[in-house]
Order: sequence, then C-alpha cells, then structure tokens
Amino acid sequence: MARISSLTISTLIALGAAAFVSAPALAADPIVFTSWGGTTQSSQQKDWAQPFSQSSGINVLMDGPTDYGKLKAMVDSGNVNWDVVDVEGDFAFAAQKAGLVEPIDYNVVKKDELDPRFSNTHAVGSFYYSFVLGFNKSAFKGAQPQNWADLFDTKKFPGKRTLYKWSAPGVLEIALLADGVQPDKLYPLDLDRAFKKLDTIKSDVVWWSGGAQSQQLLASGEAPIGMFWNGRLHALEQTGVSVGISWNQNLTAADMLVVPKGAKHKAEAMKFLAAATSPQAQAKFAQDTGYAPINLKSAAMMPPAVAKTMPDQYKASQINLDMKYWADNRDAIAKRWYAWQSK
Repeated sequence: MARISSLTISTLIALGAAAFVSAPALAADPIVFTSWGGTTQSSQQKDWAQPFSQSSGINVLMDGPTDYGKLKAMVDSGNVNWDVVDVEGDFAFAAQKAGLVEPIDYNVVKKDELDPRFSNTHAVGSFYYSFVLGFNKSAFKGAQPQNWADLFDTKKFPGKRTLYKWSAPGVLEIALLADGVQPDKLYPLDLDRAFKKLDTIKSDVVWWSGGAQSQQLLASGEAPIGMFWNGRLHALEQTGVSVGISWNQNLTAADMLVVPKGAKHKAEAMKFLAAATSPQAQAKFAQDTGYAPINLKSAAMMPPAVAKTMPDQYKASQINLDMKYWADNRDAIAKRWYAWQSK
C-alpha cells in the first residue's frame, strides 16, 4: 500500500491525476475506480481493471487518491463521479451508517467465495494485510526481536522505532499488547494505558506516513525496528535487504471496495466488484503486492512459496482490528492522537 490517510474521515486529500485503461471496444460508458495510488493502485489497474475491460468491453478510468471528504460531497450534491472506491475498513462501516454507499448486489458478486471477515451488506474486501513487527537484522547481532514488547524495549533493542503516523488503529493496539493486555480484552481500548505506554518510547519514534518511507527507514538503519505493512517488508526483502519479520500477534485489517450512493454506473460497478474479487484476480494481485486475497479460492492458485508469505498463513496468534469500534470512535480518538503527537 502507498497512502497518506487521516484519522478523521472528513479530511480532504489532494486529487491525483487520472489515468486511462484501454479496452478493445466501448460497450458502455466508462466507470471510474478510485484508490490510493502508488504500487497498490498500479497492481489494481493491471490485475483487475485491464482484464475486466478486456472481458467486458467496459473501460475503467483510474482516479485517486481516495478522499473521504470528496466522496461525501459528491453524494450530498447528487453529482457522483466515482463508481468504485477503495477505502479503509472503518470508513466503510461509517459510510454505510451515514448512507453514503450502495448495498452490494450479491446476485452479481459471489459472496460465498469471500472471507466473511471482509464482506458485509455494503462493502466487499479489496485485499487484507497485517501490521507486523519488522526489523533490520544487521542492526541486531545477538537476540532478535520477537514480539511487540520488544518494540518498546529500548535497552535490549536500542535505536529509533518507526510507527505509522496516520494510523492510531494498530498503534494503540500494539501499545496495549506490549503492556500485557490480552487480545480478547483489547476493546474497548484503554486509551490512558495505551498512551502511557507510548510515552515510554515517544522520544525514539520516527514516524512514517507512507509505505515507501517505512521501507527507507528500515533499509537505511535510521529506524531499525518498527511496525510495518507486511507487503512492504516482503517487497523490501526481495531487494536484498536483510529483513526480519515477526508474525507474532500480527494485526489484520482490510481495505474495502464500495460503490458511492448515486453512482452513475451502479450495474457496471457491481460487475467490476465481481471481477476484482474473483479467485484469479485476487491471486494475481496478491502475488504482485504481498497482500492477502479476500477470495477463499485464491490461495490454491498461487505458488506455494508465495502463499506462505501471506497473512492468512499466520493465523495462530492473528488479531483482527475491530473496525466497527474504530468507525464509532476514530474521530474522537484522533483529537487525542494528534494532540499527543504534537506535544
């Protein structure tokens, strides 16, 4: 993933340039797919949009980055220019509650093939990922970090730490897990305890706001340990960097695909969702990005060596981030999160 997101769902993000995906013939008006840009959207274009255009004759215009404020403004004005949008899990729940998205047509999309954790009445999974503990092996010659508690142990594992700047979802859970909270006792989050734990490493934190930045911090050794999207560590490892990964208590979340309320090409959008979440499309995207497929049939279509790098292979201690909780509480927590960062 490559994104810079905000904790408040009303934040406006600058609109990126659109790119055109060609198709052999124009069978219908083009649809617009909006996502976060970077390597993730490039793979969505290659693995989802292009094959869909070739098979359906429906062109797909790529737009981005995703902007929640703009999506809401479109729906409120009745002038919706996006047809399918890749959003974060908590926003998908909030958008459903606010009446901003259409229900999914499961007569078109094959719900029985999808991971039930990442599909609901108004959204289907785009892909899912894990926050994992990553470290530069060359920085730790002796004992290797094993868990989130090690991330907070600056004596045993000295050096700067890197955390995701925009995402209190994940960071607060990590702090609580490091402080001994059991996974089934995480929610509702004990914010006082989480921030108190974060205080212990605050002076050692280097924040990353995008996936490429997180890779650079780790590879250079500027921050030799931290929390990362698993796909970014997988990609970094392929470049020859000595990357260590601990999947212990990996925290999972999914991006979701939604159709804005009043989308001009609703029927075509549902067909695109069906294609994007199909076994083959999900398998190809997973191989390109390192992020796990949400179609339950995709794993069998991937090389075993690739399948072993996916979060769904590390379920023993896996923890699902509660995006319904975050949908209800994210804006309120954001105020405290940003105030704490600025102190």
